[in-house]
Amino acid sequence: MNIQWYPGHMTKAKRAMKEDIKLIDLVIELVDARAPFSSRNPDIDELARGKFRLILLNKSDLAKEQANTLWSQWFQEQGFYVLEVNSRSGMGLKKINSMVLEACKEKLERDRKRGILNRPVRAMVVGIPNVGKSTFINSFAGKACTKTGNKPGVTKGNQWIRLNKTLELLDTPGILWPRFEDQKVGLLLAMLGSIKDEILNQEELALELLRLLERKHPEALAERYGIMEEVSEDESLRPLSMLHQIAKVRACLMKGGEPDLSKAAGFLIDDFRSGKLGRITLELPDEVKKQ
Repeated sequence: MNIQWYPGHMTKAKRAMKEDIKLIDLVIELVDARAPFSSRNPDIDELARGKFRLILLNKSDLAKEQANTLWSQWFQEQGFYVLEVNSRSGMGLKKINSMVLEACKEKLERDRKRGILNRPVRAMVVGIPNVGKSTFINSFAGKACTKTGNKPGVTKGNQWIRLNKTLELLDTPGILWPRFEDQKVGLLLAMLGSIKDEILNQEELALELLRLLERKHPEALAERYGIMEEVSEDESLRPLSMLHQIAKVRACLMKGGEPDLSKAAGFLIDDFRSGKLGRITLELPDEVKKQ
């Protein structure tokens, strides 16, 4: 399953970000806690060179708690400030202001020595599509400042939001990079909902997700669908056999009683994305180092 998605507006958005970065003190990057490495745009490091950096492990309530800790340590070792957050519930957001001031203390001290007082820190909020940037900004601001949606590509242009006297945020559209050299990354992003669903084969994606879940989180499949005892013992046939069983359990049947695999695939993908399969992490730091 080959996945590539880079619509034209992303080129324009990246160009605008390159211009705006000159005004920025701090880059706040949201990643999906279920796949923190794969959900980082590698172009951001070049774009944000020389800027203070804060990584937010968003949707951390959907990822394994122990894995969140490992990823926080990993990013800290790379020189980032890190917080685990859940933008939807507001968990962790109260810590951001103090962490921003900590990250930018050198800049604030330089301003003070120059006699520049009360100039707010300007932070650019970046991340791939559907990672939760707009939800984060609205929750952090305590009001609806930006459009949100449970699909990639809702935010189209840059937008300044003044939160208080000490912090201004620049909301940016979610951007990917022109080509996924590692198709594993593309697959994980498709599973997370960061690739437009309309360009994907949902059944193929569901089979790939089942392969990954059986290897890493078989208990999630057993608890949600109760299917692990009934699937084929042939390894190559197991994902398809599991999808058949999910169709049976969820009553996804066509006329004549045949399983509706497309509908079952949709249920599985939605169950994973919404957290109904439990807390799941798709990749760990030690796996990234082996790549």
